[in-house]
Formats: sequence, structure tokens, C-alpha cells
Amino acid sequence: MSKLLAFVGATVGGYAGWALGALAGTFAAFVVSVVGTAAGVYAGRRIGRHWE
Repeated sequence: MSKLLAFVGATVGGYAGWALGALAGTFAAFVVSVVGTAAGVYAGRRIGRHWE
């Protein structure tokens, strides 16, 4: 369950980061997307560990 939630968190976090960063340009979108992906993985794994 933890890996599935990490994947979902990475997808959602990456998309949200891209959408926010795109307001400032393509490179900013890429950087913010990477940060959003990392945050999504972290949050997904924590939620998965809590549920297990």
C-alpha cells in the first residue's frame, strides 16, 4: 500500500508543482515539479505507513 500511495503522491505532487511553476516559465515548472514529486512521495509513504 505504501508504494502505491507513494506513486499516487508523486503523480499528484508533480502535476501540482508543474501547474504552479508554469506560471513563471518552463524551467521553473520543472524545478517546482521535482520538489512537488518529492513532497508527494514523502506524503504518500507516510500515509501508507500510517494505514499499515
